Amino acid sequence: MFKPKAIFYEKDTINYQLGKELFKKHEDVPKIEIDNHNNIEEMRKKSNKEFVQMKRNLIIGIRKTHKFVENHKTSDYLVPYTSSGCTASCMYCYLVCNYNKCAYLRLFVNREKMLEKIIKTSEQSEKELTFEIGSNSDLILENTITNNLVWTIENFSKTKKGFLTFPTKFDMVDEILPLSHNGKITVRMSVNPEDIIKKVEFGTSRLNGRIEAINKLKEAGYKIGILIAPVIFVENWREQYESLIKILNEKLTDKVKKDVFFEIIFMTYSFVHIKINEEAFPNSISLYNKDIMTGRGKGKYWYKEEIRKEGEKFFIEKMNKYFPNNEIKYIV
Repeated sequence: MFKPKAIFYEKDTINYQLGKELFKKHEDVPKIEIDNHNNIEEMRKKSNKEFVQMKRNLIIGIRKTHKFVENHKTSDYLVPYTSSGCTASCMYCYLVCNYNKCAYLRLFVNREKMLEKIIKTSEQSEKELTFEIGSNSDLILENTITNNLVWTIENFSKTKKGFLTFPTKFDMVDEILPLSHNGKITVRMSVNPEDIIKKVEFGTSRLNGRIEAINKLKEAGYKIGILIAPVIFVENWREQYESLIKILNEKLTDKVKKDVFFEIIFMTYSFVHIKINEEAFPNSISLYNKDIMTGRGKGKYWYKEEIRKEGEKFFIEKMNKYFPNNEIKYIV
């Protein structure tokens, strides 16, 4: 259970029901009032080597941006929702975008307004819409602090139209198993080889725990997707990823394998990641490989086209071998 070292909060958050609950739950934790959850001067001044310690803080604010972004992968819209950032420290995390601005966990107390907009948009649409509510955070992790995911599912399941989806790297799913979700929720579990989880995805659940969580969620009637993401082309990547796919085939239940779908995403990286990881995790492996990576915009990198094509061919071949009847939504 995450216990914050300190809480930074916007003054008006105490006027919201969730704000009151969080303050009561953490009444013994030091609290610092801030003007804006998006610009905390004390955090901005921290050095890169303090990255992990900084993630032990909790920020409570009011979300002011509610713009939906069109998406054409596993949802119709990416939706700003109840949290941003995370307490884990995955070395590639795309939320680590601006040094010490957005890596730590921010909780937003105006959840009613956010869910109300989703429901209104859904019910006004001529077609059924799917909303991605977890693109900026991990809602399974967040739920252990706020109970927001339970609250969301309980309220959204009663609506006439629409679906919700979110990804996770955590296995703490027991709280949502007994809920009446009415088939309106798709949980997408992100997986990687165990060695990569241990060396790169610090603070997340291990592979076996994630697989067990998938099986439990399916038994509870949730729709399930699996992200093999991000694919990292380490030296022995072929062996590691074939082993991963084989383990999934062996340990997932027949009920899961009947209709689970896959998403496969190759890692992107950045100059910011390099600098933070060098100081925050000096003994960890280096994810930047100049021999197989190339520039992608200012300060960003991804794998060269020939490497990506080789990876795509590999995954199509192995998925056809171990999961011939399951859909790969996309490989990017």
